[in-house]
Amino acid sequence: MDNKKKPLLLFVDDSKVMRLAADKMLGREFRVDVAEDGAAAWSMIEKNPDYSVVFSDLAMPEMDGYALLGKIRNNPDEGIAKLPVIIVTGAENDDEARSRALSLGGTDFISKPFNSTDLLARARAHANYQEERKALARQAMMDPLTGLGNQRYLKHRLGQELALSARQQTPLSVVQLEIHQFNQFFLQLGKRRADMVMMKLAQLLKSVVRKEDSLARTKVDQFTVLLPSADIHGARRFVERAIKVCEKLSFQHRGRPQRLPVTVAVHSPGSSNDRSPDAIQKVLSDYMARAADAGAGTVVGDDDEVSAAGTAPVMGVEQALALIQAGKQRVVINALPDLKRQLMPLLKLMQQASSGQETA
Repeated sequence: MDNKKKPLLLFVDDSKVMRLAADKMLGREFRVDVAEDGAAAWSMIEKNPDYSVVFSDLAMPEMDGYALLGKIRNNPDEGIAKLPVIIVTGAENDDEARSRALSLGGTDFISKPFNSTDLLARARAHANYQEERKALARQAMMDPLTGLGNQRYLKHRLGQELALSARQQTPLSVVQLEIHQFNQFFLQLGKRRADMVMMKLAQLLKSVVRKEDSLARTKVDQFTVLLPSADIHGARRFVERAIKVCEKLSFQHRGRPQRLPVTVAVHSPGSSNDRSPDAIQKVLSDYMARAADAGAGTVVGDDDEVSAAGTAPVMGVEQALALIQAGKQRVVINALPDLKRQLMPLLKLMQQASSGQETA
């Protein structure tokens, strides 16, 4: 079997003899990583999502098997939390130790000294189960039309990226793109042609995301992209690329070429914001509502002076003129509803004054 296709296992034991024995017994069918204590093992698990099974001793320095098992089972990442953990017990481990490991979520037990038959049997059974579970999870997180992740996948990945961003103190941005007035677009084209356009749009967006980015179809008319290590300015550059590819996607309606109408929301949650997936989605939904009100082609984001709650500050006419002179027309366009509300009383007063002069 190709070594890259072999399931990956982690064997944790403070005994070098045991680590070497496990590697030798399992190495023909599995890729085997080893760690000498729970702390080293936990660091490896956090960095590698590909482990199929973890074998762990109980009595170890730094972090023992109980603590490692607790960290695995209590992790918010479902992929880590559901890892099969086989406890390797020695003569010093009594029934009470086994019961404690079982209560913490131990999947199975194997006793020292182990032989290759028992070790391989446990590894095969749990690795196969884990692969089947992962396959079902992938299906449950996939959009059947585009082959991209769905809303469930996006929420799962967002939780992972938020945790990584907090741990490494790096920025993270989220971009949502929606088809403007999708119901009208759907009625114009019909289901078959609308589906073809959505599949083509998915392909075009895949062409502009980086390897480390996550792209999902989160609603029937919406795509969401996670941009790890990108601040709001980096997210804006991505939006420019995404809009360019959207402009390439045209379709015929009543004999005339039509461009795909889209609106965009951009958010880069800072350390002071509520960084839960639900809170971030609320901000994006508020931004998207403003973008939809402003019309196709509108982009609303953090740097458009929109608060985290999605409410816009009042923009004065002088401020609007200054922004236009500074080349920030988009900010003014997004604030037009507020400017209109401010100007309406003045326009009415001017009309009244004009009518009074004509009467005089």
